[in-house]
Amino acid sequence: MYLTLLKQLLEKNKIKTVMRKKILTLGLTVLTMGFVNAQSSDKEIKFGGRIMYDMAVWENTTNDVATQTSGTEFRRVRFYNSGKIYGNVKYKLQLDFAGGEIAFKDVWMELNKLPIKGALRVGHFKEPLRLEALTSSKYITFMERSFPIAMSAERNSGAMYHTTFGERLSLQTAVFREGDAFGNDKESTNNVNITSRITYLAINDGNKLLHLGVANSIRKNAEKTYGFSTRAENHLGNKLTSVSFDNVDETNILGGEFAYVNGSLFLQGEYLQTTVSGMNETELSSYYGQISYFLTGERRAYKNSLSGFGSVKPNNNYGENGWGAIELAVRLSSMDLTTANAGTLEDITVGINWYLNPNTRIMLNYVMGEMINGEKIITENAVMMRVQLGF
Repeated sequence: MYLTLLKQLLEKNKIKTVMRKKILTLGLTVLTMGFVNAQSSDKEIKFGGRIMYDMAVWENTTNDVATQTSGTEFRRVRFYNSGKIYGNVKYKLQLDFAGGEIAFKDVWMELNKLPIKGALRVGHFKEPLRLEALTSSKYITFMERSFPIAMSAERNSGAMYHTTFGERLSLQTAVFREGDAFGNDKESTNNVNITSRITYLAINDGNKLLHLGVANSIRKNAEKTYGFSTRAENHLGNKLTSVSFDNVDETNILGGEFAYVNGSLFLQGEYLQTTVSGMNETELSSYYGQISYFLTGERRAYKNSLSGFGSVKPNNNYGENGWGAIELAVRLSSMDLTTANAGTLEDITVGINWYLNPNTRIMLNYVMGEMINGEKIITENAVMMRVQLGF
């Protein structure tokens, strides 16, 4: 009945065919998730999603010529369905509708209870390369991730084995192929990435936590290319620089990460070095370091090695005899692309997060970015705000 009414509405308003398909897909997704949120003795099924609406005003100055711009966007509009079947098979289906397009995010199946300890995941999911990338966008400290995110694809299609040794040591190793927005790679190419990561919880006593990790990704593609572009940590802003390599035999990415929690204090940092090998060898690097503190006494909650940090739960929710949780944060990001004649980038972000409850957050970021490449200097200062709901 609901689908019939939806079809009639779309036909009555003469919406274009492509848009009709997208809206119908969204309707099917919402209706399906509403019906499948069920529990039984052999199935555990749940659904959820997130909405992130961003507003920003920024000034871009190129060699002393300034322009001011403002904009808004739905940064993320996602729905997911996940669960466990018969105790040994997990799955997740997550679609993103931001920008008026539909794309796969996490679409995977995972088999537990293998002949050896651990689990095998296949499908489209995040490569186990960086702590900040593995932490959900619902829970990262700032509106945008730091500069190192540009150096490699966040998600790809492949297979991953992951396991733990005791309660502190974890291992993930995976093989990926780079595909399209739906995780497909239908061409017979050799674009294979081998990515592995080891993490260790040096401290985990309840109030204090120290997470350490190293990761490596060896990447090849049939086109023998490697490249990326990046902006100041303002998604609505302009790209500041880009790099592009041809005749690439192999790209090797090496990363190190740490995170430290001590009560309401939170520190996190990562370093990434990319070596592009071909006719010549070129090294690129990027890092960030951040610090945050909860004025209201909360602390960052660590989930696990594969998921990073989770939801912040205010001591007192807004409207329930409290004002929620308030977090102050500062981050420095840097990227050195001088060996590729693309200059250097530095970015300082100051943020304040107001957690009304575990599912609702309002974020305010002030971003100061700068790119220097010879005589060319570009600066960008941005004031950004996000209203976020997770459900």
